[in-house]
Amino acid sequence: MRHIILAVPLIPLLLGGCSDRPAAPIADPHAAYVASLRAPSGAPQQLARSIARALRSPALRAELKAQLDASPFREHKLHFQHHLHGPGQRLLNAMAGDAQLGATDFARTADSTIPLELYMPVPKHRAAWNGDGNILVATALGDHDAPVAFDTAGKRYVLSPDTPPSTPVLALVPVETDFTPAPSLKMCLSDCGASGGSGGGGAAPTPGLYMTQAHFTQTFEGWLKGAPEFEVHILGQQGQSDSLTDYQCAGEKQLAPYYFDQNDLDWSGSVLLFNAAQLADYKATHPGQNVRVYVVEDDDTACKIKSDAGELSLALSTVDQANRSLTAGKDSSKFWTFARAIINLASSAASLINTNDDLVGNAVKDSVAMEYHAGYNWVVKGANNVTNGWITLEMR
Repeated sequence: MRHIILAVPLIPLLLGGCSDRPAAPIADPHAAYVASLRAPSGAPQQLARSIARALRSPALRAELKAQLDASPFREHKLHFQHHLHGPGQRLLNAMAGDAQLGATDFARTADSTIPLELYMPVPKHRAAWNGDGNILVATALGDHDAPVAFDTAGKRYVLSPDTPPSTPVLALVPVETDFTPAPSLKMCLSDCGASGGSGGGGAAPTPGLYMTQAHFTQTFEGWLKGAPEFEVHILGQQGQSDSLTDYQCAGEKQLAPYYFDQNDLDWSGSVLLFNAAQLADYKATHPGQNVRVYVVEDDDTACKIKSDAGELSLALSTVDQANRSLTAGKDSSKFWTFARAIINLASSAASLINTNDDLVGNAVKDSVAMEYHAGYNWVVKGANNVTNGWITLEMR
């Protein structure tokens, strides 16, 4: 009986050559693959599965490991789409074959998705993986989303967003890295001369407000996203309104003297946050107003704060209320000391905020916060006035 049931669908096929009816159209593999990418998380997940299945090939695994090891970018990252068009041709062909597409069609499909980067975010995984088949390819869009992973057989797993598995994981995630060649000036951390902002070689540093130490209580970065990207922003009055705007940013994608790169909980060095000329111009344009030093962990566009509008407004309001609104700073007798911030923050978010950076917090003078940490003089206060770190600020 089983053989009869299986044989019945074959009858139209056997008779197809004698029928006047047109044959059913053959499904377009490219259209089917593109359709599978339409869900918000569909593209990275589908591509991650194709990468994992392509890595069934020992030769391809060995090649990809060598390419990752040779990457000059932080954490040995590869720009996924650029890689497919360059040295990743073998990977492109294997992924296209898995998707039943031609290489050109597959590359076009990959290019139509959001920019992605490919790397091993966990240092222990990078050290342990020797190119063998014991590997997962995982992806997640949001910083703290549960990663979806695939093994080389294409089996799907949902991983913990907090703790990486023991199996090495190759991450395919939205681009956070500047993949343009970094000028040598960017690598200047301290003692870099006048342009570096710390007075190396006998040159005086650019006068202004500097940060020389930072400690944070957590990285604010999910393990799949690798090392954090901390930034320090100077926020001040927008025009003569009660709104805030961003006057200056210091971070890993800035040129010296505003460049600094903190990849762990602790950092020390010398980075300019706001130069003396900027400060003088601000005071002249905004008499009686002061600036805030605000820290974020960047998840998207460098040096552009992106978070939920209500989240920032609420975080600032709770910190202000808990610290008598003495949550800004000003230069006084060559010191950076506490000052009163703008109190009405009702419309501040409209001029500043878009999507999804982690708001680490507003710097508050230790004597105002009534909280002291040896060697530091400002406390970083986040939502609900929670302490998320402490930093050292000084005028030079």
